[in-house]
Amino acid sequence: MKVRTPLSQGWTLRLNTDRGIPEDAPSQLAGTTVPAQVPGCVHTDLMAADLLADPYLDRNESEAAWVGRADWTYATELPRRDSAFERAELVFEGLDTVAAVHAAGQLLGRTRNMHRSYRFDVTDLLADGPAPLEVAFTSAYTEAEAVREALGQRPNSYPEPFNYVRKMACSFGWDWGPTLVTAGVWREARIEQWSTARLAEVRPQATVAGDGSGVVEITVDLDRTTTGRNRPLRLVATVGDSSSDITVAPGSWSATVTVRTPDAKLWWPRGYGDQPLYECTVALEDGDDGHALDAWERRIGFRTIELDTSQDAHGSAFTLVVNGTPVFARGVNWIPDDVFPTRVTADRYRTRLTQAANAGVDLVRVWGGGIYEDRAFYDTCDEIGLMVWQDFLFACAAYPEEQPLRSEIEAEARENVARLMPHPSLVLWNGNNENLWGFADWEWEQELAGASWGEGYYLGLLPRIVAQTDPTRPYWAGSPWSGSWNHTPNDPDHGTTHSWEVWNRRDYSDYLNTVPRFMAEFGWQAPPTHATLERALSERPLTADSPAMLHHQKAEDGNGKLNRGLDHHFAPPADFDTWHYLTQLNQARAVATGVEHWRSHWPRCAGTVLWQLNDCWPVTSWAAIDGDARLKPLYFEMRRLYADRLLTLQLRDSALVIAGCNQSAATWDTTVTVRRMDADGTLLASAEVALKAAGNSVALEALPRTVTEFGDARREFLVADADGSRAVHFACADREFAYPAASYDVRVSEESGNGVAVTVTATGLVRDLVLQADRLAPDAGTDHGRVTLLPGETFTWHVTGWERPTAEVAGGALFCVNGTAGRE
Repeated sequence: MKVRTPLSQGWTLRLNTDRGIPEDAPSQLAGTTVPAQVPGCVHTDLMAADLLADPYLDRNESEAAWVGRADWTYATELPRRDSAFERAELVFEGLDTVAAVHAAGQLLGRTRNMHRSYRFDVTDLLADGPAPLEVAFTSAYTEAEAVREALGQRPNSYPEPFNYVRKMACSFGWDWGPTLVTAGVWREARIEQWSTARLAEVRPQATVAGDGSGVVEITVDLDRTTTGRNRPLRLVATVGDSSSDITVAPGSWSATVTVRTPDAKLWWPRGYGDQPLYECTVALEDGDDGHALDAWERRIGFRTIELDTSQDAHGSAFTLVVNGTPVFARGVNWIPDDVFPTRVTADRYRTRLTQAANAGVDLVRVWGGGIYEDRAFYDTCDEIGLMVWQDFLFACAAYPEEQPLRSEIEAEARENVARLMPHPSLVLWNGNNENLWGFADWEWEQELAGASWGEGYYLGLLPRIVAQTDPTRPYWAGSPWSGSWNHTPNDPDHGTTHSWEVWNRRDYSDYLNTVPRFMAEFGWQAPPTHATLERALSERPLTADSPAMLHHQKAEDGNGKLNRGLDHHFAPPADFDTWHYLTQLNQARAVATGVEHWRSHWPRCAGTVLWQLNDCWPVTSWAAIDGDARLKPLYFEMRRLYADRLLTLQLRDSALVIAGCNQSAATWDTTVTVRRMDADGTLLASAEVALKAAGNSVALEALPRTVTEFGDARREFLVADADGSRAVHFACADREFAYPAASYDVRVSEESGNGVAVTVTATGLVRDLVLQADRLAPDAGTDHGRVTLLPGETFTWHVTGWERPTAEVAGGALFCVNGTAGRE
């Protein structure tokens, strides 16, 4: 049986000085080595050796720029091979990025792709004993700039050459991320020893037959030793309780075995059904004596995935259909959870993805400027029912189609399609992020002057690879993309749409002006939580425009856009705490405006994918979970917006209506209480409105004019309540509304399990009250976001991680639109 020996111990790191010592490098690095972690990267090794200040803090990122420009060597010792095996191979699951691999002084090979694995035969080199191993990394800048020089300049949304090297693009910086260009052995390294034959690649295609049985067609590629070429082999495939076996003739290098599972239980996205998974194993045996040679195992699931792009009265659809059921996708965009991805453990993946699921998310888009994530990411999505939209790794730039990139991209795509295809959560392959749009609408075509830019990948190579390797899943050429060049790529009536004009130039009320078929990117910025800012920035007092604060704001004119967004609704904030609260509130309100509107237009609009779920460091960004893993108010708003049942007040033909958005299977049959209120709490009018929304549908109900006819929009507002859900409507901007000074009482009581209840009782109107739990204690968390209370109403936040609770401290962590006067 094949034996795997991880190479995770005894590694060292040294700076290569052939090109001299970088100007900002610590002098003690010259001629010395430091302990190295594998998997890992240069930055984390230098930090562990106290040779690099944490680049996530203050403006240390700038002081770390030299690391990405330097060359580095990782070294360890390979063990002597076991003579009982015919073959010994050195395997790297990931090298970041441009490297020369030497063992026993011999060059084994060179690499230039972070997104591929590599395998080198070291049988003879390890025959006589241990041998030194060195992996010498050349700066990714050196490689990218050389390729750019050879192939010519291409358009790029950022000033870094990431489109000339197959590396995680966002390590070169993004409008939410730092520029920290890494190098290192970033995934597992190991020695594999085997005889006769091994499983080189296993590609299971799981389908559902008309009789309800699950069918798994498993294609296996084999590698054989010289003596193993002429031996028969046996493949035994098992799926759950079903199995099948075939004999592989001598000299054959591939085979297909099919397993049929009667009455297969279907895998569903969360909220639609269960997520049954079946153990799938492939065993390779010697065909003569039956002894085990190799084995492969994964968990698979049975479901059908279709992408409905049919023509209709509104254009052409973009609707995911799972097991015959059309789905409104409640999605988030996922970026690498750390700029140093080796720090993202299986537990961290599970935590972050579970947070997404707990917020009502059922689809996660793996964005094209990051990485093909670790198996633990997709395993978790399989288990908890999160659909995965997987981008191929192209983003925001023109990519040359010539060598050396083309062959690397083809090999990368083939390997990763095969690696990820067992996962039932994977529902869509997407060719790129915004590159088709860039060519059409960002003046790339003129700048390129006929040079290649990636179209051949997105409309040729990649769909061909998916069709050959993983035909059970749909492929879409890019996002945004309208389905063909007959329409502009970002046409909202066709395919997928990205909405960035609103954040960049307009008020978020402009979301109400379009009904896209599928909103694949949109969002609004806000700073991270207060505790995250206090940890990451040493400047005191905190201010919105301090040098360090602006360093952690990577978007072009980001603070200017934040402030202009506030100007549409609020008077200028008087202090930092008010600015911080209002920008976070504006983020939540902006996203709510879009999602409520688009969701109320189901099935014409078939999904929203919020930019973005997570951050990779402490930064002002569009994320719902900040770089220290703290929840911003947007997270709790997302949980409300993505709940199975959403109550919202919407305009139809200039009239307000109640929209009941129901994505549960059961009918939502309820009565909505609608009230028109005065700012002082006086009830001006009310009505009871029957609402009945069938499963997976939206019901719209008109409101009586007695409720909707405002006498004075500066004093009056609507409140709609049903089954614990509340919708509010104010007809003018906050700065124009005659808010009374906020008046409420605060009580604190300890709960079982070391929890704390913070209860607020309103004695007047309190608009968008938020408890910032991290101000109670850095590790404190709560269970709810913003809430609007009418006079006499009470609300309780449940807080964890707060050891010394007092009402006074709780009061200092409460913020609302109409101030805090009158609280006790």
